[in-house]
Amino acid sequence: MGSRTESIELDSATAAELKTRAAERGVSVSDLIAELVPLAVNDAALAELDRRWAAVAGGSNTVPQAEVEHWLQTWGTPQFRPWSEQ
Repeated sequence: MGSRTESIELDSATAAELKTRAAERGVSVSDLIAELVPLAVNDAALAELDRRWAAVAGGSNTVPQAEVEHWLQTWGTPQFRPWSEQ
């Protein structure tokens, strides 16, 4: 038995973007959306992101961009160390 399908209206720019991204991954738009929906509706993950953003907005310590860039540039080199060892 096949899956039941439904149509959803999107603006043309969003539809084009979904088609492009699906083509880049070699999947259908339906498959792409099926992969993305669990990420978008995971309440626990969204709550954790909200908590982290609130901490940053509230003045929690963050890592300067330059420090992160320097660390990323060590990937694949003998100088690389896991972030936890920084």
